[in-house]
Amino acid sequence: MEFTYKAIGVIRSPFTGQGETPIQGAFSKAKGIVELFPEYVAGLKDIEGFSHLYLIYHFDRAVEHCLVQKPFLDGSRERGIFATRHYSRPNHIGLSIVELLSVNGNVLEIGGVDVLDGTPLLDIKPLVRQFDFRDNVRCGWVDERDVESMDLRGFTPDELKEHDERHKRP
Repeated sequence: MEFTYKAIGVIRSPFTGQGETPIQGAFSKAKGIVELFPEYVAGLKDIEGFSHLYLIYHFDRAVEHCLVQKPFLDGSRERGIFATRHYSRPNHIGLSIVELLSVNGNVLEIGGVDVLDGTPLLDIKPLVRQFDFRDNVRCGWVDERDVESMDLRGFTPDELKEHDERHKRP
């Protein structure tokens, strides 16, 4: 089966290269904006009441996909692509949680952006605490990395590579 999606807007960020872009919004202090195309502005009604949003977007600069990939958090081992959040996915679909800072017409100011500048936006969904939280979550190989204790400035691919080189893992 094939599907066709249409961009509803563009995500703007300070990031122009994958190596400098935080691997997840939780590690980003960067601000950005979402420019929604005018024909979709009515869909923003009541969005200002939400503190966080899911952005669903197209990894437009990913040129290939790999079913096995070395994730940025564990460059020493290959993992199945569906056990990672790497951009080299079969459908090049990305998902980020961002903080909604303000709404001004068709422009959303966001915080915690982890997306390349100019990325096509496919959809926006509000984060709803009562729907999106789960108890007893296991995070597979990510739990083994002890991310909370890693001494890094920003969790970009470049910084993680430097960290791994300084702290060689078996």
